[in-house]
Amino acid sequence: MPHAALIPLDPLPYAGLLDARPLDQIDLVVIHCTELPDLATARQYGEQVRYASGTGNSGHWYIDRDGATQCWIPPERVAHQVRGWNPRSVGIELVNTGRWPHWLHASHQAMDEPYPSVQITALVALLTQLRQTLPALRFIAGHEDLDTTQVPAEDDPSIRVPRKRDPGPLFPWDAVLAQVPLERLLP
Repeated sequence: MPHAALIPLDPLPYAGLLDARPLDQIDLVVIHCTELPDLATARQYGEQVRYASGTGNSGHWYIDRDGATQCWIPPERVAHQVRGWNPRSVGIELVNTGRWPHWLHASHQAMDEPYPSVQITALVALLTQLRQTLPALRFIAGHEDLDTTQVPAEDDPSIRVPRKRDPGPLFPWDAVLAQVPLERLLP
């Protein structure tokens, strides 16, 4: 897929180690939030090797709070971004603090940082481009829609909390879906 001139490709060091796939295999885009304070911290996290294959966890595109968008994993590579759905999906990460820095604390489950309108505008533009360039793209989901695992809270193991909550309750699903012809996938 040719990358849009306005979206710089800045591949993670292990991008070439990720499994290759045909673009017509991609029928799903997954919306995430970084749950980190800024794009630089997200980059550091994405560069960390977490698997014996020499790869780590990352989305394909990252959209900062000001709408600046970068591609860290080309869509023709399978990124580790959502358990069980990676071969058929691409991931878009929105910079947002989410539950950072206590992701799994029962007392810190609020996700109260709103998504700036310029960030959502950039997301809609990217989704529109993907709809035109990925021939099978039909579905959209939040990470929280696909990974519903509950885990013991780190601050009180007697309480179970969602492993993933992104993009979270403040993500404007209705506004995004009104502008992009994708069907929300809710397994």
